[in-house]
Amino acid sequence: QLQASGGGLVQAGASLRLSCAASGRTFSSYAKAWFRQAPGKEREFVAALKWGSTYYGDSVKDRFTISRDNAKNTVYLQTNSLNAEDTAVYYCAAGGVITNQVRRKSSYDSWGQGTLVTVSS
Repeated sequence: QLQASGGGLVQAGASLRLSCAASGRTFSSYAKAWFRQAPGKEREFVAALKWGSTYYGDSVKDRFTISRDNAKNTVYLQTNSLNAEDTAVYYCAAGGVITNQVRRKSSYDSWGQGTLVTVSS
């Protein structure tokens, strides 16, 4: 089970750190990822972490950072320089993903409930 937290309402330019805590099983050997879904839009890839390698969507590259703490079974998403286009529900996911498919939401079989990030301009 994955539990996402850390969302909130912030002004443009602010930062937030999202957390995704795993329980029930150890996810350290799985790929971990963040996706987001804005109102009326498809769920899109944000970032992924697999065996120490990181992957980012083009719209968040250089602003967001994904990291993990295996001892806490938690993955984080540090979001910086937020803008109104970042407003969305952010979901964490985990799964035994092939490296070249880390950006596909269908590759992940465990999902958190989502945490809402709202950025006011």
